[in-house]
Amino acid sequence: MNAADLAPRRRSRWRWLWKLPLLLMLLSIGQVLVLRFVDPPFSMFMAARQLQAWTAGDWTQRIAYDWRDLDEMAPSVPVALVAAEDQNFANHNGFDFSAIEKARKNNARGRKVRGGSTISQQLAKNLFLWSGRSWVRKGIEAWYTGLIEVLWPKRRILEVYANIAEFGDGVYGAQAAARSFFRKDAVQLSSAESARLAAVLPSPRRYNARNPGPYVQRRGNAIQRQMRQIGGNAYLRTLD
Repeated sequence: MNAADLAPRRRSRWRWLWKLPLLLMLLSIGQVLVLRFVDPPFSMFMAARQLQAWTAGDWTQRIAYDWRDLDEMAPSVPVALVAAEDQNFANHNGFDFSAIEKARKNNARGRKVRGGSTISQQLAKNLFLWSGRSWVRKGIEAWYTGLIEVLWPKRRILEVYANIAEFGDGVYGAQAAARSFFRKDAVQLSSAESARLAAVLPSPRRYNARNPGPYVQRRGNAIQRQMRQIGGNAYLRTLD
């Protein structure tokens, strides 16, 4: 085969390379749009957790996940998540730049603080992506965060996050956490119990909502104080 015959094939391959990013963009838009209306059967973090167990030879490990609509949770649950994770949730467009800058300054001083990620960013990461700190992953996370904010109402963002956040080792979502740690349904959780669940989110495999240590107790009390300032049902109505 001569060079003249190979040239069209090379051009065809380059056309596919150019179309691939566009195809991936359209696929991601479709994913986010569908999940605005369809409750996700699992998240990528759940899939990774299950695969990790199987890889380690543990075929008995099963993740705990039981979807509940926001109306089937105590109002204190989503309010506690906002108080703990993203107090500017109702006002930002997916990125809280003031929180990011504050986290950057504190990290530069060597203080041990959490990052400035919003609930929308954490949702994008947990639902669609993998754990890690690479710039590629952060870029894809930013893309999904923007899509979520454009295509979903705030209430839906909070609803999905409350269902896929990990509250314990292999325990995902408020309903599974309520059953695992308090032997009740999410709709029956008290403000103190909701705050305790939110308090373990920095490290849900390290901290325990059922038997909280001093850190979880202090953080839970602080979250409850912030919850009283945010409000309950009145706050949730502002997200509709």
